[in-house]
Amino acid sequence: MDYTKLGSTGLDVSRLCLGCMTYGIPDRGNHAWTLNEETSRPILRAAVEAGINFFDTANVYSDGTSEEIVGRALKDFTRRDEVVIATKVHGRMRPGPNGAGLSRKAIMAEIDASLSRLGTDYVDLYQIHRFDYDVPIEETLEALHDVVKAGKARYIGASSMFAWQFATMLHVSEANGWTRFATMQDYLNLLYREEEREMLPLCDAEGVGVIPWSPLARGRLTRDWDETTGRSQTDEFGKTLYAHTVEADRKVVETVATIAKERDVPRAQVALAWVLAKPEVSAPIIGASKTAHLDDAIAALELGLTDREIARLEEPYVPHAVVGFS
Repeated sequence: MDYTKLGSTGLDVSRLCLGCMTYGIPDRGNHAWTLNEETSRPILRAAVEAGINFFDTANVYSDGTSEEIVGRALKDFTRRDEVVIATKVHGRMRPGPNGAGLSRKAIMAEIDASLSRLGTDYVDLYQIHRFDYDVPIEETLEALHDVVKAGKARYIGASSMFAWQFATMLHVSEANGWTRFATMQDYLNLLYREEEREMLPLCDAEGVGVIPWSPLARGRLTRDWDETTGRSQTDEFGKTLYAHTVEADRKVVETVATIAKERDVPRAQVALAWVLAKPEVSAPIIGASKTAHLDDAIAALELGLTDREIARLEEPYVPHAVVGFS
């Protein structure tokens, strides 16, 4: 396993982050395709044994059960000071007022709830899952600063939003002497490259680590264009990301398949190697519902695409409507 500094921090993380949305009780929350604890644990153990030390989850994943499963597994398979645990806040966790969002009340309640489910005194990275249009950013940022100062989080991060929103938040933090965002978790893959226009240059200029979600486009880059899976048929949020596919998307998928055949490697390795080649990217967030998925991701670290292969993969792309912010 390769390791890198997370953005401009001193924190060492594996070049692959294991996304833990896959692990949770299937009939809890909105992801009917998740793996229960018994099925999840061997994959989490394999990740630890492979040298992955970076694990990302969220309070909303499977109604909190992802945090519970991940917390118990990491306690059993490794030592707390050897892993980097990231979780998120924003989504609705209960009905009624203050059950979601980024108000001070919500943040203070949800960090404690997440720590309880994870079975730890602190998280290494606490992230806002989305931008909250209904709460002053000063309130959100000061609350996050206080979470860090209370020792409940080591670093803070943000996720999908417009670059101008992120730039504003960085400026407000700096102006007030509050803890600054260390990371941006955004949507980036060969089928969606809109982040290259504004967000990636901003993160590069500001020393913010980029940890992209869905680097394989929810598996679309790993299979034939017309092929479906159980997850693709039941993943309601995923459907919103691809509601307006275009013919160029098919050509991208076909190019991935062509280069994979030429290299005699699985398509997942080619698609992930493209993300890893981005200099702004610290660690893409990979999903794994089988240990073989971990094997492909680790192999992608050594694949090393040529400039010509990268150009071929990028050539069919056309501009897309902005998605993933809701």
